[in-house]
Amino acid sequence: MWQSVGLTLLVIVATLVCVLLFMLFGWYVVWQLFLSKFKFLRELVGDTGSPQAETEPSESESERSSPPTPRHRPKTARQRVVPPSSTT
Repeated sequence: MWQSVGLTLLVIVATLVCVLLFMLFGWYVVWQLFLSKFKFLRELVGDTGSPQAETEPSESESERSSPPTPRHRPKTARQRVVPPSSTT
């Protein structure tokens, strides 16, 4: 009788361990392939040591090093306003 109870508990614990390992492995794969690309998710998790975070400069660092530039698309020839020439 005690052998069957022990075997049942062993099977339950082994199943829970296998499920937990499978979930952790799945999270790791999804993180590496997809979720780590989003900066806000990296900040939520607190991941500052990832290779992607080290190779890409953060926005604050790049803004400090370069002067602020307007982020407008260049106007085409039809959209440009030609100032009137004052040759009188």
